[in-house]
Formats: sequence, structure tokens, C-alpha cells
Amino acid sequence: MAERQPSSRACFLCGRDNPVGLKMVWENHPEEGEIRCTVTVEEHFNGYPGVVHGGILAAMLDETAGRAILLEGGPDDLMVTVKMEVTYRRPTPTGTPLLVVGRVVSRSERRAETKAEIRLPDGTVSARATVWLARPPKEILADWEAERPYFRVDEPGC
Repeated sequence: MAERQPSSRACFLCGRDNPVGLKMVWENHPEEGEIRCTVTVEEHFNGYPGVVHGGILAAMLDETAGRAILLEGGPDDLMVTVKMEVTYRRPTPTGTPLLVVGRVVSRSERRAETKAEIRLPDGTVSARATVWLARPPKEILADWEAERPYFRVDEPGC
């Protein structure tokens, strides 16, 4: 069984308590070297009727690529995005279960390169990204300390 990744309280993507967030939940799949999340994006996040806004897709790819680091680590390993290249291959429909997959390409103590993609139910890739990450500045880490106790895995239905 796959291990669930922790979530925060307020994050737009994973925040348990964010009333307008996507409430994404990722699972580690170490045997395949990837993390996965299934999410359905509601219509109010459209760019065109029936199509997920590209900025929402970019946010989903960014978070998933960044969380790929957690496949072999914990919260102390989290990094911040310094560069991201997104390719939109086809429209991504709202109201449809999407599989978002992330993996680490390369990693050092201070930097990493990761990839993420969004797959439609038939396996077609609708968008993908390459993301370069770096250790966050000290002021980001200091602000993170207050939230750390709330970065956890809740039981389903909580």
C-alpha cells in the first residue's frame, strides 16, 4: 500500500482547511520512483468553459514536482522552485479525475531537478513540467517553523 504524504492547513493545493483549495493528496510510490495524486478540478477553476485554467495546471505541476522530493525524505528536504518550464499539450477538462505524477530527475543537497505531468483518464498527458528547485532562504524556513506541527497526514475523512 502506498504511503500518503503530509498536508498543510492553508496551502491552495493541499491545505486541509483551505475552503477554496484543491485539497490534493499525494501518495509515494517508491517502487516506480514517483508520487501520485488523483484530483478533480471543479468548473469554477476554468479558463474556458469546461477547461482547467492554465495557471491552475501550472500550480498543480509545481506542487507535485516539488513534493517529489518527499519520496525519499521529509519536511526538512523541501525546496522552493527557482525555474519551471510548462508545456500544455492539450486542453485539460474540468470535472474529470486527473492523475498528477511527479518524480526526481537529479538531486544534490542544495538543488534538484524534478518533473511532473497531468494525465487524463485514458493516460494521455495534457500538461507536463520540468522544475528546478533549491534550498529555501532562511527567512522562508523561519516562517515555516510555526506551520510545521500542522504538516501531517490526517486519516481519510478527517
